[in-house]
Amino acid sequence: MTRRMSLVVIGASLMQPNRENIVALAAKYRLPAVYPGREFVDAGGLMSYAVDYPRLFYRAASLVDRIFKGANPADIPVEQPTKFELVINLKTAKALGLAIPQPILLRADEVIQ
Repeated sequence: MTRRMSLVVIGASLMQPNRENIVALAAKYRLPAVYPGREFVDAGGLMSYAVDYPRLFYRAASLVDRIFKGANPADIPVEQPTKFELVINLKTAKALGLAIPQPILLRADEVIQ
């Protein structure tokens, strides 16, 4: 049985500014990788599954607006993200010799050709 290594890149602040180097190293060592944001996929990474950050920032701004209008922060319930985004780069999948199953492609929010 052939074993294949893969990589999961966490969403730490150190990763974002180094995304191009991380993506390049994953490609060099032919590691399929999932990333914490679509910026990595735009840079050539295989796929990302992450919070929809623009929506998250919009929600945060609306909570700040409520506080500025006099709402007590202690009375505002904690919210969790409700929208996640799956982005897949088929060019990278092909370079790695991977076939992405059709059900996964159909669930993706965006497929980069």
